[in-house]
Amino acid sequence: MRNEKEMFDLILGIAQRDERIRAVYMNGSRTNLHVPKDMFQDYDIVYVVTETASFIKDEQWIKQFGDLIMIQEPDKNDQSVGIEMDFDRSYGYLMLFTDGNRIDLHIETKEAMIEGYGVDKLTMPLLDKDSCLPLIPPPTDIDYHVKKPTEPQFMSCCNDFWWCLQNVAKGIWRDELPYAKRMFEETSRAQLDEMVSWWIGTKHDFRVSVGKMGKYYQQYLPATHWEMYKKTYSDGSYGNVWASLFVTCELFRALAREVAESLTYRYPAEDDTNMTAYLKHVGNLPAEAKEIYDSHDK
Repeated sequence: MRNEKEMFDLILGIAQRDERIRAVYMNGSRTNLHVPKDMFQDYDIVYVVTETASFIKDEQWIKQFGDLIMIQEPDKNDQSVGIEMDFDRSYGYLMLFTDGNRIDLHIETKEAMIEGYGVDKLTMPLLDKDSCLPLIPPPTDIDYHVKKPTEPQFMSCCNDFWWCLQNVAKGIWRDELPYAKRMFEETSRAQLDEMVSWWIGTKHDFRVSVGKMGKYYQQYLPATHWEMYKKTYSDGSYGNVWASLFVTCELFRALAREVAESLTYRYPAEDDTNMTAYLKHVGNLPAEAKEIYDSHDK
């Protein structure tokens, strides 16, 4: 596998030899000093070019980066399904090579660069033939730090979490596994993850990033909380789905109460109590039930 020096020598060497490429910059995890380096890190590279058409027309030019396992051209894919794209401004290549390295390469004109350069604070200049890259501060991940929620944001998260659980319960009782699983993952987990992030934020004065899709949760959660979090994932067995659902409720409750206390917000305990009781009730409903509650339940 080509090492980091070899990859940068390749990326910058190609740019130095090609008169159409006037500047090179990088963003992403390789510019972030807080991210541990490993062999799976992408090289997120941008070539600032005089024009894009000749690159796009010559489908062979990218072969100089190495032998490919696969390539994706997201702009081409978007255009193919009817999305209007402006290839004259920019174009992208996502490349996975046979040695395991990956380069996410974008080419863009100077005009396009001027509009967006440095908006992502994890941006680092690598080459500038014409001094066209604006001056920017050193890379920082501050934009990716967990943001302190307002009380309305906190209350909305709690409300969404407890409300959407009834959809998961409904899907399980109806034997609609895809619906139940997607409802859980796309609503309940989304709110759980938001609360996990806020809880971590309160422990670090909101000066920390939990990583894309919470990939650093394990690093910041206590072992007991992390074990609970792992149990929120289940398989296709309804018994296991119910078990993961109640673990999710337990973890959300514990974290949300602490976040509320830390930020002096109110936790909606009544919603918690009522929905937890509802979930337990639905979990015990027989398959032949005709009513959610009958007269004996009232």
